[in-house]
Amino acid sequence: MSVQDHPVELTAPDIAAYKAGNTGIDYVTTLDSGKPGPHVMINAVTHGNEICGAIALDHLFRHGIEPTRGKLSLAFVNHMAFSRFDPNYPRYSRLVDEDINRVWVEERLDGDEDNNELRRARELRPIYDTVDHLLDIHSMGTLSPALMLCNGLDKEVAIARQIGYPAHIVCGSGHVRGKRLIEYTPFNDTSNPKTALLVECGQHWAKPTATIALDTALYFLRAVDFIDPDFFAAHVTDTDPTPQRVLEVTAGVVTETDSFRFVEDYKGLEQFPKAGTVIATDGDAPVKTPHDECILVMPNPHARKGMRVLRFARDVTPL
Repeated sequence: MSVQDHPVELTAPDIAAYKAGNTGIDYVTTLDSGKPGPHVMINAVTHGNEICGAIALDHLFRHGIEPTRGKLSLAFVNHMAFSRFDPNYPRYSRLVDEDINRVWVEERLDGDEDNNELRRARELRPIYDTVDHLLDIHSMGTLSPALMLCNGLDKEVAIARQIGYPAHIVCGSGHVRGKRLIEYTPFNDTSNPKTALLVECGQHWAKPTATIALDTALYFLRAVDFIDPDFFAAHVTDTDPTPQRVLEVTAGVVTETDSFRFVEDYKGLEQFPKAGTVIATDGDAPVKTPHDECILVMPNPHARKGMRVLRFARDVTPL
């Protein structure tokens, strides 16, 4: 099956009941244990067509998740885009005006520009400024194994290893413009212990992706000591995770034309033994692996000119 025609196997939940929340910000709820501890947060639907996070948060809400210490916030980020999700046209609800996961630059947040995503980012910014550990749940366009993304700071890799799930940690960016939420200054500052991780749980609408999203949330909460062991055991599916690999991004490729084509139907995490292997063409130009044992990360079969279409990486898993 082509990555371009994957069926929609998941059903987007109705999140209307979570609109009011209790924070004064629509679709943001904070659960306070009443005990000392950090502020931990889990995001869903940063992109409106990536519905696995909404399924995971809905599950946690419906089953009465309670933090064992500190405060836990659960947020449906781009609820405006998510409200437009149509399983008959599932790729077209990613955003309203622009990608909210590229606006986390102080000059833009503090500036005079105005659109739906910037207004929402400014609305959410005060709560992110209080968060100690953040998990941002996403999904991908291909049937790639799940990936935990970070910038590669020691504090990020440490908590990703502590979480222990999913099986691949990808360090580095390789994106084209703007800043992702995990790159927002408070999280990307080495002088404080705040962390933010982004998990890509699998193909957007594949059935296993929702399970991976919930499992990642549960392992994250266990890693920060925020979840009752009985709750974890009752709701987790993967009880014996695969040992993790750590991958370091070595390059990102941006399309030069609207005629980018992969030579095969790559899913992601394919490994190429030799540098110079042709994996795609961009117009008439070949796209080659830059080094030996090169790993392909997040190939984008829908990229247009000027978009990031893939990352290259190498395995740097500690021995």
